[in-house]
Order: sequence, then C-alpha cells, then structure tokens
Amino acid sequence: MRLFPRPLPSHVQAAVETGVDAAQIAQSPIEERNSPARRFYAGRNLARARTIEDLRAMAHRRLPAFALEYLEGGAEDEATLARNLSAYARYRLLPKALVDVSHRDQSVALFERSMPLPFAIAPTGLNGLFWRKADVLLARAAAEAGIPFIQSSMSNDPIEDVAAVPDLRHWWQLYVFGEPSIREALIARAERAQCEALVLTIDAQFYGDREWEQRRFAHPGRLTLASILECALHPQWAATTLSGGMPSFANLVDLLPKAHRRFFDGAFWIRAHMDHRLDWKEAARLRKLWPRRFLIKGLLDPADAEKAAAIGADGVILSNHGGRQLDWTVSGLDVLPDVRRRIGNRLTVIVDGGVRRGTDILKAFALGADAVLVGRAPLYGLSAGGRKGVTRAIDILRDEIDLDLGLLGARSINELGPQFLAR
Repeated sequence: MRLFPRPLPSHVQAAVETGVDAAQIAQSPIEERNSPARRFYAGRNLARARTIEDLRAMAHRRLPAFALEYLEGGAEDEATLARNLSAYARYRLLPKALVDVSHRDQSVALFERSMPLPFAIAPTGLNGLFWRKADVLLARAAAEAGIPFIQSSMSNDPIEDVAAVPDLRHWWQLYVFGEPSIREALIARAERAQCEALVLTIDAQFYGDREWEQRRFAHPGRLTLASILECALHPQWAATTLSGGMPSFANLVDLLPKAHRRFFDGAFWIRAHMDHRLDWKEAARLRKLWPRRFLIKGLLDPADAEKAAAIGADGVILSNHGGRQLDWTVSGLDVLPDVRRRIGNRLTVIVDGGVRRGTDILKAFALGADAVLVGRAPLYGLSAGGRKGVTRAIDILRDEIDLDLGLLGARSINELGPQFLAR
C-alpha cells in the first residue's frame, strides 16, 4: 500500500521512489543526516507557507488520498515525473559580480503583450476535486497577478464564468475527442468567449497508465470502498469541495451521451473516445478554424516544433503532460535549447514540467524559454487554501524570482542567457 506521509521535497521524493537521476538531485546534507529535525509547514495559515513545498504539505493534509493521488501521480514507474524535477539539477547558476541590481524587472512580453511575471498557469483538468469553483478561483488569482490562465477542456466551470473574470488573459486548451463536430463546437465556444489563445494538446490521445491512481477505483468510474471511507476522514475537504455536489464537466456535458454525464462517468467516456487519428493535417485544419493565437502543447521532438511552425502555429509548449502520459520520456527543459536553436524566433517557446522554485524559472529563461507554465504549484496552493492559496503560490514564486535575480547579478528576466549557467 502506498501512503502519503509528510512529503519530502518533491524533487527528492521522486528520485527516492524511482531511483532516476538520484546522483543529480540536490538534497541538503542536513536532510540526509536528519539533524536538526526539519518539517514543512502543514497547518492552515497560508502566510506561514514559505515555499511551494509548504503548500504541498498543506495539500497533503487536506486532501483525501484519491484526490491527492490524481494531483501527485505519474505514469507507470513515474520516471518521467522524476525527470521533470531532476532536469533542473543538471544546471548550476553562474552569478555575475558587482552588478547594480537595485532595480529588478520580472516582466516579459508574451505575444506582444507585457505581463509582470514570467510564468502563466498551465491547463489542468478535474480541479473541482480540490476546491469548489476551482477554475474560477485560479482565473481570479491569475488576473490579479496579471498572468494568463489556460482553462482545460476538462475544467469544471463554464468557460463563460471564467471569461467573466475581470482583466483575465484567458486561454482555452483543447482536447480532440469524439466526432469533429465536438471539437468544432468547443472552438466556436472559446471564440465567443473571446479567449486570447487556443492551446491544442496532442500528447493525450491515449490515457497514460497511471497505475497508482487506478488502484483507488474498484472499476472505471467507481471508487473503492476504502477510498470512499477515507474521504470521510477529510471533512474540511468535503465542506469546501462537495458543498454543491460532485463537480461536472460544465463545458462538455451537453456534448456527452446522457448516460455518461456524471463526473467520473464523463471522464472515463472521454478517455475512451479520444481521436487516435489526430495528425498534422487535422492540426492544420484546426489552426484555420481559430482566428487568434494558436499553440500546440505536448511536443518534445525539435523536428515537431518545425512542423508546428509550418502549419502556422504561433507557439509551442514543450511538455510531457506532467509525467502523466508516456513514461521514460525527456522533459521539456531537456529539449528546450535544441528547439530554440532550430526554430529561432519563428515561434514563441513555452516550457512546463517540474517548476517548484524561482531558480527553475530562471534556468528555463536562460535556456531560451519565452515563458514558463506552472501546473502543480498553483494546485498545491488551491488545495491548501482555495483562491488565497493560489495567490500565495504566485507570491512565493514572485518573491523567489526577485531575490534570485538580485543574487544572480541580473537586472531583468530578459537579460538571462546561457552565460548565467554552468553544467
């Protein structure tokens, strides 16, 4: 039986569980000796969360095991999950001395629009498992911070509710399943909602073999009795998540068969009806249907980034789906330098996977990223404290980046390049 005790730092835990790249993991000597004893904060006061790992520990305390497994788990041996975390350990920062860093600037331009922070919130589905109206809460925190929020096709709040959040840079993520009329209806709905960008995800046409998650279900769509009973031990989660009943796929419910519109039933139906014929020809057709910025998410081969440019994409998101799809793949960070060399400035290049620290974001920019997506980090905040928890996650990353720029001797994110890195 796999349990969720107080978590180690996530990059250390991933290496311990899989043995992948263990030699590259930057574990503190104090943690190795366990003296003095150290513990992440796992209480309820968000102000006391000093790091994303504190928020993660708070989430572990609040969530029932089936929801926590969905949040944390990866595919098969979870080697890809571990690689996302360890990839950053391949690089060391090379500070520059005697630089006037009295003023530091984190702002970047993304699709010709300035934003005050160099990261955005990645698309994540089934967020209603963590907090009621989760997608709206994520959107509000993103809008307050001035960063984009990418809403998933598998979100639990209507696209119109998210679009109504004032000052939000609202992007829509598209899964391709069922008949062409379904994807076309979703694209049209996103256009009516005035979404700034469409993000076509192409690495989930088969559902990854998430073995630990599957053990929580007696059969598809039905939790085991043990999982149901364990939920009863988390009344705070139930009160803030299930007060309005089980969530639904608000943007898909009218497109699903009537017998598959409940939460788990809908999820399993969609997994069974992903379009395995999705190819570059269909991606090009969808590009033509969308009038605004178009990105392809889930690419890892640099040659595929060139194909994305050829069909008229505006950007690519280098991603392995958070380690939840094909196991033993490279991370987005691994291929980022090669992608940047091959496509130059023809495309906006965004990377995700394993971001837990401000230094992770600095390394990604030094390797050529135009922006970074954070997925689990804001979900840890959401699971710990709702909208305020998401804001706390964003604030933690903002504060770390600001300090790290000063210590690195860089006045702005836009100054970063390979000259700030050592292998």
